[in-house]
Amino acid sequence: MTSTTLVAPLFEGPLDIVGDVHGELDVLRALLERLGYDEAGEHPDRRRLVFVGDLCDRGHDSPGVIELVRGLVEREHAQCILGNHELNLLRRDAKHGNHWYLDPAHAEQQGEFKHSKPAPADHTWHEFFLSLPLALERADLRVVHAAWHPPSIELARAARQTSVELFEHHERKMLELLEQSGIEDAATAEKRTHASALTDESTPVPLLSNVGRKDELLQMGNPVRVLTSGPERVTDRPFFANGKWRMCDRVRWWDEYTDDTPVVVGHYWRAADHEEEDDDASLSGGKPNLFADARPHAWVGARRNVYCVDFSIGGRYRERSRGATSFKTRLAAARWPERLLIFDDGVTCAMTP
Repeated sequence: MTSTTLVAPLFEGPLDIVGDVHGELDVLRALLERLGYDEAGEHPDRRRLVFVGDLCDRGHDSPGVIELVRGLVEREHAQCILGNHELNLLRRDAKHGNHWYLDPAHAEQQGEFKHSKPAPADHTWHEFFLSLPLALERADLRVVHAAWHPPSIELARAARQTSVELFEHHERKMLELLEQSGIEDAATAEKRTHASALTDESTPVPLLSNVGRKDELLQMGNPVRVLTSGPERVTDRPFFANGKWRMCDRVRWWDEYTDDTPVVVGHYWRAADHEEEDDDASLSGGKPNLFADARPHAWVGARRNVYCVDFSIGGRYRERSRGATSFKTRLAAARWPERLLIFDDGVTCAMTP
């Protein structure tokens, strides 16, 4: 089942491209019903599904979402690409919200993520995650989790390795470069000086330039990182997000994308309505809003041909924990070639230019 085709052909025919699900099984089922799919994943108009990755973490039932999507993929009713959250699980890299998989007895399971179902001991998801390509393409459309970055795409296209093997190859190269250049030692010294503040939001830290340079090199020197979590650059001012002070910020790569072919991505949380845009920034974990100057349902970029279909469902668990009965966070699908957006609550609107 393991695939070494990391840039794979996208289904022909009409598609429904589903944004990051983040373990929200009930919401996903509601969306699939709105889209007209039956329980087996068949559609009366022969449409098929494409998932942009980040099936898991944060929501109440990541195991259920993974099993549902894996079944759809195995029956050839869906395709799915690798997101940064699946990559973390493959690498057993502990991150905020993924201990349901890595260590069900972890303290997270008694606190912020006590609602998350743990992974069953006999799960067989590793091979499924390894089988997921990093990008999908056809003549009129490209799909990738975070960024269509041509140099990274070409490295992935040429690779005859799994996504994890490609990741580890470039990670080793960057770590050697950091060690030889002295950046590693300088970054370690900066972290040691500010160790007590780095995970404390109430204690601002200055820009740690070597920490930032290290993070940028690790990100930009690894095609798997770029495709699954996007380009990053040293920031002008540190910001606190997902539990730590950060020295690198995400880049609006779409402002430099000039190809004719449209791209659909997930990853970057956006709001469904202007009045909802960061009136509650805590839902996004504190990361800067890259769509602040874009209309809610608009294509973005230099050619207005990049579309983010992630409408912040990863923050639904936070809304639920506060007792919300109506939600700002949504799960959506981009209907192609119609260029319609369909939300889990049934709202339908045009993906505007």
